[in-house]
Amino acid sequence: MKIASLISGCNDYTHLLSIKEHVMREEKPIPTTRKSEVKFLKSLTRLVAAFLVLSPICSIPVSSAQTVDIQRGTTLFRQACIGCHDAGGNIIQPVRATLFTKDLQRNEVDTEEAIYRVTYYGKARMPGFGKECMPRGQCTFGARLEDEDIKTLAEFVKLQADQGWPSIETKEE
Repeated sequence: MKIASLISGCNDYTHLLSIKEHVMREEKPIPTTRKSEVKFLKSLTRLVAAFLVLSPICSIPVSSAQTVDIQRGTTLFRQACIGCHDAGGNIIQPVRATLFTKDLQRNEVDTEEAIYRVTYYGKARMPGFGKECMPRGQCTFGARLEDEDIKTLAEFVKLQADQGWPSIETKEE
């Protein structure tokens, strides 16, 4: 749809185009009857430019679902993981088992799928949190997590590791 068609009382596009060309060439004098039209066209151009810069067309969209997943991931991480992995570290095995990218890669746990498996079934000193985690000695003695929650945690941990574990401020649930 042409922008000019949105302007009330404007049926002739060439009239507006000639004003725009006139403004671009900065010819003087502009007829008095067209000064208000020139001002309108300039302000309309600025308005359209501002709209495009601020619109989702020009930026990577972050859906509300993604925001909720980050908030949910933060909440789950605080409930189940932060005791050992505060800020991506590891208080039990601080040298080689952190949640930072270099350690995740070294331990071959640098994909969401691998993080999911370790969170679900556990590995070494880390207990598993999955509903079907076996053997019992490898699993948490605390509350188990739903599969979807473990998936959200894996996505959250991967995202945080990729970003170097930035501090996230979020609303508490």
